[in-house]
Amino acid sequence: MCQNFLYSLKSCDLLYFSILGKYPLLSRSGKMNRFIYESHDPDLNKISLQDLPGGPEAFELAAKFCYGIALDLTAGNISGLRCAAEYLEMIEDLEEGNLIFKTEAFLSYVVLSSWRDSIVVLKSCEKLSPWAENLQIVRRCSESIAWKACANPKGIKWAYTGKPTKVSSPKWNDLKDSSPSRSQPVPPDWWFEDVSILRIDHYVRVITAIKVKGMRFELIGASIMHYAAKWLPGLIKDGQGQTDDMSISSSWKGGLHMIVAGAKDETPSIQSKDQRMIVESLISIIPPQKDSVSCSFLLRLLRMANMLKVAPALVTELEKRVGMQFEQATLADILVPSYNKSETLYDVDLFQRLLEHFLVQEQTESSSPSRQSLSEKHMYEGTQMGNNPNAKMRVARLVDSYLTEVSRDRNLSLTKFQVLAEALPESARTCDDGLYRAIDSYLKAILFFPLILYGHDRDKRKLKYKPKTST
Repeated sequence: MCQNFLYSLKSCDLLYFSILGKYPLLSRSGKMNRFIYESHDPDLNKISLQDLPGGPEAFELAAKFCYGIALDLTAGNISGLRCAAEYLEMIEDLEEGNLIFKTEAFLSYVVLSSWRDSIVVLKSCEKLSPWAENLQIVRRCSESIAWKACANPKGIKWAYTGKPTKVSSPKWNDLKDSSPSRSQPVPPDWWFEDVSILRIDHYVRVITAIKVKGMRFELIGASIMHYAAKWLPGLIKDGQGQTDDMSISSSWKGGLHMIVAGAKDETPSIQSKDQRMIVESLISIIPPQKDSVSCSFLLRLLRMANMLKVAPALVTELEKRVGMQFEQATLADILVPSYNKSETLYDVDLFQRLLEHFLVQEQTESSSPSRQSLSEKHMYEGTQMGNNPNAKMRVARLVDSYLTEVSRDRNLSLTKFQVLAEALPESARTCDDGLYRAIDSYLKAILFFPLILYGHDRDKRKLKYKPKTST
C-alpha cells in the first residue's frame, strides 16, 4: 500500500486509519470529507469505521483507488468494494469516474454477463446485508442466474460445474476446458450444483426468478431436491435408496464451491434453527403442480418439519401436497415416529390426516372435474384428471401394510385402528387378505399380550413360593 496510508484492525473490530496525506482520500469520499469537517479538528488522524461493509479489505481497495494505484477487480471483491464505495459516498459529483461508477460498470458489463461470476458475487453478498440488497446486487445477480439457467441448453457456451460425480473434485480450470463439450450435450440439470452453494434466502430468490421465466416445474422440483440433499443431511438416511436427483457425493462440492467456500470435504454443519429456516423456505417454493417433487421427498421433508417444529401452516400445506400423490408413497416413508407426547410409537394421527387429504382430493376430482378453476387445472397440470381407481387400490394396499405394522403397538386404540381400516370404500380393495392380516396382528397384540404377561407373572409367583417339607 502507498506510504501515505496506513490502517489496522483492532481486537474490538474497530477500523482505524491514520491520515498522513489526506487530500486524495477526502477529495473522492463525501463521508470522509464530512468526518473531517464536522470534527473541527484539522489535525484529526484517526476515524472509526466500525460499520464499513466489506471490512478492511474493501477499505484498502478503496484507498488504493483514491491514491491512483491500479485495482484488480474480480468477482470475489467487487460486491464488497461496491458497498464500501456507497458507504464512503464516492459519487460522481466529487470526481468524474469515481469508485461507485467504476464498480457499477464492472458489475453490469462483466459480472452479470458471466454465469460463474454471477454465482460468485451472489455468494459473496451473504456477508454484506443489507447493503447488497439495497444496492440491488442480489436482485440483479439472481435475475442474471435465472436468465442463464432458463437458456436453451443447446446454446450454452459458458462453463458450469454440472452434476456431482463420484470422482475427485475437478478444478475450475479443468471445467473451463471440458464443460460444456461440443461432443457431449448439455443436460437440463446442468445448473443444479452451482446454485446449490447459495445460502437459502438467495437460493429462494434465484428459484423465484426462474419460476417467473417459465422453467418446467419438474426441473425446479428436481433442483429443490438437490439443494435439500446437500443442506439437510438428515433428510436421506444411509442405506436408503436414492434417485439420481437426490443423490450427492459428500466429497464433491463442485468447482464453484471450491472457489467460494473452500475445498472442505465435510457436509456443512447446520444448526437446528438454520435447518428449520431451510425446510420452511423449501416448502414455500415447491411448485404447486403435482409430481413436481417425489412423494418420497415430500414425506421425508414432512418428517423433518415435524421434528424441527416448523410453522403449523407450512406443515399443513406439506401434508396436503403429500395427499395429492399419496398413492406413490411407500411403507418406509410413512412410518413416521411420534415426535410429540404420543402413546403410540408411530404418528398414526399424521397418517390419518394424509389419508383424509388423499380422499378429499379424489372426491374433488371425481365429483366436479368440469367445474375446476383455471388455477386448479394448473395445479394438476401434467397428471391424469378425474377419479383414479388404480390410485385408490395402491393406497388401500398401503393402508393394509401400515395397519399390519402399527398393529403390533399395543398402545394403538381400537378406535384409531377401526377408523383407518374403514377409511377407504370397499371398491378400493380387490382382495381383503391384507386387511385380515392387519386385524389378526392387532388381535394378537391386544388379546394375547396380556395373557403372556399373566403367564409370566404366574411363573414368577411359582418361583417365589417354596412349600415347606417335612423333616
